[in-house]
Amino acid sequence: MGDLPKIYVTSGSFGTLNPDVFNRLNRIAEVVVKRGRHSDEELRKILAEYDGIVLGTDKITREVLTGDVRVRIIARHGVGVDNIDLQAATEKRIVVTYTPSANAESVAEHTIGLMLALSRRIVEAHMLMKSGGWSRFELIGFDLKDRTLGIIGLGSIGSRVAEIAKTFGMRILAYDPFVDRSKADRLGVELTSLEAVLKESDFVSIHASLTSETRGLIGERELRLMKPTAFLVNTARGAIVDENALVKALRENWIAGAALDVYSEEPLPREHPLRKMENTILTPHIASYTYEAIRKTDEMVLEALETFFSGGKPKWIANPEVWHLIELEKTKY
Repeated sequence: MGDLPKIYVTSGSFGTLNPDVFNRLNRIAEVVVKRGRHSDEELRKILAEYDGIVLGTDKITREVLTGDVRVRIIARHGVGVDNIDLQAATEKRIVVTYTPSANAESVAEHTIGLMLALSRRIVEAHMLMKSGGWSRFELIGFDLKDRTLGIIGLGSIGSRVAEIAKTFGMRILAYDPFVDRSKADRLGVELTSLEAVLKESDFVSIHASLTSETRGLIGERELRLMKPTAFLVNTARGAIVDENALVKALRENWIAGAALDVYSEEPLPREHPLRKMENTILTPHIASYTYEAIRKTDEMVLEALETFFSGGKPKWIANPEVWHLIELEKTKY
């Protein structure tokens, strides 16, 4: 056992639905599992003592990566890598893997579910019935057919949302500066500007990655561009939306409402004003929490670790330039 690499698991969901991944992982490594939040000091110690990490939502910052680092691979159990300083990891010659598209179907379906809940006032109707009430005309909704959906970010999740929404007979607009028109045409989507998406859509759904460019992308100016009858849906990353501006927009009825699965601070503080808004639907970052998505994510993480520790190049590297640097250094010796 002493010759095996050491892997530390912080992810809260890795292997929970598919224990067999640990049977396979134990064949190639010594594995320690400690789920939940870790302090910067704890993370530094892990980085110094282990060869690999299966990472959940803990943040691997440049500061955490200072000092002695033994870790050679950070396998992110998820799609987003905004909790990892990729540049700092590259400088330390650490390979960062992730699981693109693993949760695309799950997040897309959750997004459509939120849109239906907003349009048909399902949550309000449920609460009314639970409280012993009965009303129909006070809960009149509207069809999705012939409504306009604006998608911000036409990656795997945004594309799947577009495909499903098309089956409802919706018109689809999209803003994504990194997508060419041929892809939009294949999806039956009108590629346009962010301003047009905000002005023309009945639903604006966010599916962009969190980067320095998208942080705070939807602020007061953007919310004021939306129709007063429109809804904002965010199942991507909370920090893409300026939450203070959103609270103001909801209170002052610049928009009709919002459905959110993600927040700038998670867990969402108990006294956060969003919890008190009547024109919101809130879920606790569960869009990707389906049996299928978690199992697929497990398999992609395991495949990356098995490949890496057998000397191969993993398929899904978030900082691909690191591989060239690693190979270049090998040729020096």
